[in-house]
Amino acid sequence: MSRPITLFTGQWADLPFEEVARLASGWGYDGLEIACWGDHLDPWRGADDDAYIQGKLDILEKYNLKVYAISNHLKGQAVCDDPIDQRHRDMLPDIVWGDGDPEGVRQRAAEEMKLTARTAARLGVKTVIGFTGSSIWKYIAMFPPVSQELVDAGYRDFADRWNPILDVFDEVGVRFAHEVHPSEIAYDYWTTTRALEAIGHREAFGLNWDPSHFVWQDLDPVSFLWDFKDRIYHVDCKDTKKRMTNGRNGRLSSHLAWADPRRGWDFISTGHGDVPWEDAFRMLATIGYDGPLSIEWEDAGMDRLIGAPEALDFVRKLAFDAPTAAFDAAFSSR
Repeated sequence: MSRPITLFTGQWADLPFEEVARLASGWGYDGLEIACWGDHLDPWRGADDDAYIQGKLDILEKYNLKVYAISNHLKGQAVCDDPIDQRHRDMLPDIVWGDGDPEGVRQRAAEEMKLTARTAARLGVKTVIGFTGSSIWKYIAMFPPVSQELVDAGYRDFADRWNPILDVFDEVGVRFAHEVHPSEIAYDYWTTTRALEAIGHREAFGLNWDPSHFVWQDLDPVSFLWDFKDRIYHVDCKDTKKRMTNGRNGRLSSHLAWADPRRGWDFISTGHGDVPWEDAFRMLATIGYDGPLSIEWEDAGMDRLIGAPEALDFVRKLAFDAPTAAFDAAFSSR
């Protein structure tokens, strides 16, 4: 199989980076999608500290792993979010949070995203995955009534804040892959279209395809691949299981914790949910995607030390390459 299978380290950032590398290597992963939190990767150091970058590369080499992408979801989230509140304080480092003034947080988060692009380039990585945040997600219920002017302003705010960041991505030859995800400026099919229009379809901005976020919205993740085939810059393999057939469990999940049986859906280990994986992998081959397949392991009902190697086996079995010739070519008499 030509596409490497990697492990996203975001859900493992409570462990030292070298320990995650050791585990992933032992399970047979080809590489890592390194998260910019915990001790895994610090863009404020990585952007200009040669010894720091070499230290990360040495650990990867020690465990026979490659780095194909890095991710900075948490700081990207703060670039456009409104409000900035305790949720952000809980996930942002002091260097970004500062005194907590919302606009200051947004500006420092934007600066870290620029440094993330520079860090990626110094690691030899061409893709950064992340979130954008959104000033208009709070209007999702459309009540109290929301004017079109407010919605339009949200997309202008996104473009105004992200275009300067993307200028740095262009400068260093790195692309940003936005994860289409509820709470972001692009969270479904039509908001993805609108977000791409807002930044003028510039090449630096593409998409991280994670089908788990499509399933519980009743969107088709496979047709999304086809329609946005020129923008699929990275793939995360995460699954979702829906449980909305009893008339009580709702799509918005009722403020219930992960794995609570009253939730309408849960993120679940890859292969155990409702994502049509074989169709998806066939479509990825059809559109010519040859980048990494990164397992983003999330399942509140399974031990991750069991789930991560099992997910790797599942993806490796299904993500077969397309044939080099049509099967009916053998019927030809020529």
